[in-house]
Amino acid sequence: MRVWFGVLGPVVAWDADGRAIALKGPRHRAVLARLIVARRRVVPVSRLVEDLWTEPPPGAVGAVRTFVAALRRALEPRRPPRAPARLLVTEGPGYALRADPDAVDAWRFEQDVAAAATLPPDGASARLEQALGRWRGPAYADFTDEGWARGERSRLAELRLHAVERQAEARLALGRAAEAVPDLEAHLAEHPWREGAWRTLALALYRTGRQGDALAVLRRARTLLVEQLGVDPGPELRRLETDILGQAPHLAPATAPGGAGGAAAARVWAEAAAAYDRTVATGARARLESTAGLLRNLSMTGGDGLRTARQQRVAAVAAAEELGDPELTARVIGTYDVPAIWTRLDDPEQAAHIVAAAERTLATLAPAPGRPGHDAFGRETPHDKHPGHEAFGPRGSGHGRSHREPPSHETPSHEATGHEASEHEATGHEPPSHRAPAHEAPDHEATGPRGSGYGRSYHELPSHEATGHEATRRETTGHEPPSHRAPGHEAAGRETPAREGTGHWGPGREPSDQEAPGREAPKHGAPAHDAVAREGTRHDAVRARLLATVAVESRGSRGWRGAQAAREAEGIARRLDDPALLAFALNGVFMQSFDRAGLAPRRDAIGAELIALSARHGLVAFEVLGHLIRLQARSALADFASADRHAAAADRLGEHHERPLVGVFTQWYRALRLAATGGRAAEVEAAYRDAAAQLDGAGMPGLEHGLLPLALLCLRVEQGRPAPTDEDLDWGPYAPWARPLVLLAQGRHAEAATALRAVPDPPRDLLLEALWCLTGRAAIAVGDRETMARAHTALAPAAAELAGAGSGLLTLGPVSRHLTDLTNALH
Repeated sequence: MRVWFGVLGPVVAWDADGRAIALKGPRHRAVLARLIVARRRVVPVSRLVEDLWTEPPPGAVGAVRTFVAALRRALEPRRPPRAPARLLVTEGPGYALRADPDAVDAWRFEQDVAAAATLPPDGASARLEQALGRWRGPAYADFTDEGWARGERSRLAELRLHAVERQAEARLALGRAAEAVPDLEAHLAEHPWREGAWRTLALALYRTGRQGDALAVLRRARTLLVEQLGVDPGPELRRLETDILGQAPHLAPATAPGGAGGAAAARVWAEAAAAYDRTVATGARARLESTAGLLRNLSMTGGDGLRTARQQRVAAVAAAEELGDPELTARVIGTYDVPAIWTRLDDPEQAAHIVAAAERTLATLAPAPGRPGHDAFGRETPHDKHPGHEAFGPRGSGHGRSHREPPSHETPSHEATGHEASEHEATGHEPPSHRAPAHEAPDHEATGPRGSGYGRSYHELPSHEATGHEATRRETTGHEPPSHRAPGHEAAGRETPAREGTGHWGPGREPSDQEAPGREAPKHGAPAHDAVAREGTRHDAVRARLLATVAVESRGSRGWRGAQAAREAEGIARRLDDPALLAFALNGVFMQSFDRAGLAPRRDAIGAELIALSARHGLVAFEVLGHLIRLQARSALADFASADRHAAAADRLGEHHERPLVGVFTQWYRALRLAATGGRAAEVEAAYRDAAAQLDGAGMPGLEHGLLPLALLCLRVEQGRPAPTDEDLDWGPYAPWARPLVLLAQGRHAEAATALRAVPDPPRDLLLEALWCLTGRAAIAVGDRETMARAHTALAPAAAELAGAGSGLLTLGPVSRHLTDLTNALH
């Protein structure tokens, strides 16, 4: 298990999952800090005693050994009894901490600063931003009075000051002078004797059009130096003052990337930002809304931009709530409609804060006046409709069409069994996840008239029957458990009216983007003739954004609320005929489309509508999202020709619109494609490692953590090889599903069987089928019939898919092969 150490602030340690490790008392932390200061060198016990106590008590040596023993238990909790320590080791007369070179935040900070010195301004700026982001407070903050820490604290503090100033210089070189001003002002408020920082601040102000402020800064620096230190400013400060007074040409902003156009854009940004800063009052509410929009754009720059946006988003929402204006809070929350493709949260704690704030705001918002048939949250209340009525529009209008009726012309790929056979006999339709994609041409036109799909609900596709304890509960009570209820039912158990219509794509079918739902949206409903109607529409749009936020930020959970919120947001957006709102709502629908295995066709349809809708209305970010969703779905259906087209389209959009994170996903897809199409093991492994390298610094820990080991495990299982057994592998959140196979590879069958019994059902996300297949393989190996049966039942709806390929990242081959192996083992 890897351990991370933090000394840029209070001394802490974290485990591989980012959880703080309990280090007991202050002397335990002092021992750890002292060993970190030694940088992997041995510190004799006698020296530790001297450093820990001014007057060592009797038994001090024994106390130090007790502290070390306790630290070892905390840092290596899985170390077998009597096995030698690997991290905090005994060597010669003392102890050493053999932490990895990147395991201590101070060491990584130094590496970042050193690397930045060798990079061009754009790379240096990003690397220094990352370096400075590691600081949580003064270095070794618990030990400010300890002599053994004083030198290291001073050295790190000086290096930090240097990094702040180099970052400001890099920003100036990039034509981003306005960004440098606030950090430099804060820097100089604490460290007023740094002449280089005064010069950089004055130059930054001058380049943002604030010549007077630049001269005032130089005069302030002169006053401080003369009056406080009795020295005159150095030659560089004096020369800069002369140049500013003469408006010297060499002081003009540097040429930004992109040549003259880039420089002009940089100048416009700097001048507009400076004007905004001067004009809009510091406490104005407009600043919060502007900040929310800026954070939205920042999040799509990747890396540090994404991390910063997530952190500041929580702060912006909290600031809005403090103002006590629920509509302002709703706008601040809803503005951050950042497309999300990965189904595991990067920061669950932050997401929980956002969801809680959205729910509080929904509860606080006044109900829309004059809106009969809606409750205080904008949800439709039951109407006296018969099933032939559309939910959101008149019959024949093309709105509110149902996905309940799949076309009957498709050929089943295998015999239906059980409840599926009954459904086939009764309706003439095959359950969607069991149609063979191989029988359908990938790009022919969608069934139904042009534009007929607008207004469909993706929550109304046919649902599967519950199994196990859920089926039993339904047979005895007549109700579905909330989180497993068929998508066509409301949370309270009421069935929504079936919506009649045509144009549903069969699962496995490659719908044309031109014929996707969302084309030629017909207008409907009477215009708003009075303030009451306009107020109701405005409130509905605000609620829909909050509901879509809840759906997106609740992804991967087993509760019913996320799916309910997605359904409500989608319904409101379709009724309001608001393309941007619908795109955001469909992102929530996508994130809640994992209630069972085998739903790649449903997600393919969502992606197709997003592409058509976004291309028509200029919603670039959601157009990229649509292509990535279809890349995933077509991969699951083994249609790599179509997946290639969507990968290429996403790359083109990402490059043209400066979306660097797109390439992370398309590179992983190409590694997956190589694995799925018979690439050599060494070649595939190298492709996976190259793809994983792109995740370093991408700002997506929810995607990065444990992914490479999982991909390599799937590659080995697919090729019939044992799992990797390297002790240093960090399986991240996938450890429970990997552990039985790792134990089997080590020949520890009894332990593997025990570990398998503790494996939970996989989360409802893009790796659902892959994790069930790993569970099934382990169950076959240890002869666990109960787990084999559970895996078979869970995987059966995905029989026509490639296991795991719906993630766009990895695969375990055809689900049908795993089902066959499970069936044979059970019989």
